[in-house]
Amino acid sequence: MRQSRVPLDALARRLDSNGAVEFSRKGPTMTEATETARPSYRMTIFVMVALALTLHLVANALVGYGYFRDELYYIACSKHLAPGYVDQPPLSIFILAVARRIVGDSVFAIRLVPAIVAGVSLALIGLLARRMGGGRPAIVLASLAFLAAPQMLIFHTYFSMNSLDIMFWLLAVHALLGAAECGGLKAWLWLGLVVGLGLLNKTSVLWLGAGVASAVLLTGLRPQLKTPGPYAAAAVAIALFSPFVIWNALHGWPHIEFMRNATEGKYSSLTRGRFLVDQFLAMNPVTYFVSLPGLLLCFARKDDRRRQLVGVTFLTVFGILLANPHVKSEYIAAAYPMLFACGGVSLERLGPPWRTLAVWGIPALLVVSGAILAPLAIPILPVDSYLRYSQTLGVAPSTPENEELGDLPQFFADMNGWEDLAQNVSNAYVTIPEAERATTVAFVTNYGEAGALELYARRYPLPRVICNHNAYWFWGVGPMPVTTFIRLGGSRHDYFESYGDVTPAGLHTCEHCMPYENNLNIFIVRNRHVPIDRAWAEYKHFE
Repeated sequence: MRQSRVPLDALARRLDSNGAVEFSRKGPTMTEATETARPSYRMTIFVMVALALTLHLVANALVGYGYFRDELYYIACSKHLAPGYVDQPPLSIFILAVARRIVGDSVFAIRLVPAIVAGVSLALIGLLARRMGGGRPAIVLASLAFLAAPQMLIFHTYFSMNSLDIMFWLLAVHALLGAAECGGLKAWLWLGLVVGLGLLNKTSVLWLGAGVASAVLLTGLRPQLKTPGPYAAAAVAIALFSPFVIWNALHGWPHIEFMRNATEGKYSSLTRGRFLVDQFLAMNPVTYFVSLPGLLLCFARKDDRRRQLVGVTFLTVFGILLANPHVKSEYIAAAYPMLFACGGVSLERLGPPWRTLAVWGIPALLVVSGAILAPLAIPILPVDSYLRYSQTLGVAPSTPENEELGDLPQFFADMNGWEDLAQNVSNAYVTIPEAERATTVAFVTNYGEAGALELYARRYPLPRVICNHNAYWFWGVGPMPVTTFIRLGGSRHDYFESYGDVTPAGLHTCEHCMPYENNLNIFIVRNRHVPIDRAWAEYKHFE
């Protein structure tokens, strides 16, 4: 009796019309069977993760520098939990609040978070290389490229949203590949969850969202637009991001004002040419032996949808950033790890003798160059040793902002002088009659100074702090009345415009800090002409 072919044809249907993986009527293809049988290389991934964790934990334990300026601000934000802040969405701040409650807020404690995230990102890179069909050499190449890139080291050296950002980009790439491989609603919802959480961490994930959208439109995944999946993903991402958007709408769109002021002010000197040059140097030129082959691999085969998705995503993000005339090179950094994974696979597949050169020579170059550049990215050398080392390499101090520099690059300079500031302000504060101290505040104009005075108030006698910079401005002047102010910087004459009584109370000096934080006069001022609460709106400074 002849058996009907309908069930067989149904099993043999080409799911590619819905954007999913194809199956043959005889079962998995040879490629699929090979990838299923391929070893997982878990131990290789584990070793690379352990290497990343060890590097950052040792650096944190040996660090001779203090808190980074932004860390002081983030600690302050974590004491004022909200759906949004002037300069960032709230997720990283909520994570910091949890971390502070568990391990405290010492320099080592808060930097445990980026160290752990570095390990997670290394695991995701190894798994991505494996997912692309790579073996042990591909995993090692991709991981070493990540560890050898100074920008990656910097992002995982101090607490900020940047280390989490890289992790979310890698998770999003995995989720996108999952949507391409199975095409089910669950896979798309997972992508929406990852992108939404990424947006709640850093708004630059909008560029990633644009890259994902381009990848869907320009590759074989386009038929998925006929299914609910992509729209469900977008809805989930928007829903998760909405608290920050609503907070901005209710507060007059401060984040947009912040970005506009930063672009027109401290980033105005940045150019497209500098964007290209700076990222080349910040990512370590040797890593381009991995990332560029990775980008080429993405378009080497027209039938390889997974790599095309990665390539289109990267190029879209790169194009968006290059179109901006004033953009920091670090903004593209989160897009490189996906290329490292592809590049590891590409180099592993070279034929002899090039394969031998690639899987042995390039890792050696990455290790050597990474070791040479690491002290320029991680504060592991004492200042005097760092200065000698950087001078030997011919590396001059640098900053992406329009600021005067001292002997250190801004990243390291901003880790110096904060406790000295607290001590000097404390010395001025204790000269105020005790009865008057209850109505005294330190009024400072940048969040680094404000965060330092708040943090070190547990160690030194210090007044309550008010500040007009970014989120501090929204926190206002606090309890009234205020009779006495401690002010930093400027000249005595400057303060007579707003105060009737100005008394010099000291001088703050700091070695190796940013020049604008050095040689600051300290004044005790009284008899404000206009009460501070009435004048507060005029002091707003978002940048």
